[in-house]
Amino acid sequence: MTQSLTIRTPDDWHLHLRDGAMLRAVLPHSTADFARAIIMPNLVPPVVTSADATAYRDRILAARPAGSNFAPLMTLYLTEDTDADDVAAAHASGLITAVKLYPAGATTNSASGVSDFDRVQAVLERMADIGLPLCVHGEVTDPTIDIFDREAAFIDRVLDPLRARVPGLRVVMEHITTAQAADYVRSADSSLAATITTHHLVINRNHILAGGIRPHYYCLPVAKREEHRLALRAAATSNDARFFLGTDSAPHTDPAKLQPCGCAGCFTAPNTLPILAHVFEEENALHRLEAFTSLNGPAFYGLPPNDTQLTLERGAPQIPTQIDTDDGPVTVFDPGFDLDWRVSRAFSG
Repeated sequence: MTQSLTIRTPDDWHLHLRDGAMLRAVLPHSTADFARAIIMPNLVPPVVTSADATAYRDRILAARPAGSNFAPLMTLYLTEDTDADDVAAAHASGLITAVKLYPAGATTNSASGVSDFDRVQAVLERMADIGLPLCVHGEVTDPTIDIFDREAAFIDRVLDPLRARVPGLRVVMEHITTAQAADYVRSADSSLAATITTHHLVINRNHILAGGIRPHYYCLPVAKREEHRLALRAAATSNDARFFLGTDSAPHTDPAKLQPCGCAGCFTAPNTLPILAHVFEEENALHRLEAFTSLNGPAFYGLPPNDTQLTLERGAPQIPTQIDTDDGPVTVFDPGFDLDWRVSRAFSG
């Protein structure tokens, strides 16, 4: 039985850090285990312009723990008024690594997202020309479509036509939750990739609903049937370079999660790596964990893998069940099983 595993330091290709007191409280849990992260722009107000991204990046850098070299990879929030020249300039300067597409109303703080895709065509064409990836929240918002079918409908109604209209656009389907999405990525060329979260490898919709509602398992896209969870596990552990880790770690205070209309999101930053080691070991794929967490993402984004390393060793990790912030407590995602891997030597990041 393997007792330790040393891998290149991972990156998180989909991370919510929020702002203010929440940012200061949650950031150290990502800097402890990850060297870089794609930072989501759905603040209130959202990160729409290069000036917004510069200011947000500076707040993140100021909140890093002493001695940390954690690199926030900034994104812009795509709106129907986004300026293609501003996007191109932000990319050319190295400020941004991607642009994020939220269909209007799809998830947390997405009211400023896109409803009319014709109005963003010019921006997408410019992004294709300069090689700037588009990260998509892949769900339709049509209220007549069942919430469990919205990802599959998005592929047929939005994503496939969009990719046909803008050939050459590099696209990341973020936090995929269905077998259909995994199959769609496999059927495409190397311009399409997908991130998979920690929690979608662990929970299905029964975990949210069976025997009582569990708000801390509620996320968007919502977890699907068990057959889809197994398909995601197969994709993550397949060694296919088009699949890589994006935790979608999304902290909300407990009062925000537990109200009658609670917020969507699972806070997984503190325990992602122990959970992933557990999952990959169950799938007899520990030897493929490094590719999923540390190699495939940089390759898609055209970045070098990190030159530092991190070691996981067998043993129970010391993970808090809750963290305190000045805005209120945040519950850490509970995988529902005992963890027997821990990070033993993180890089100095």
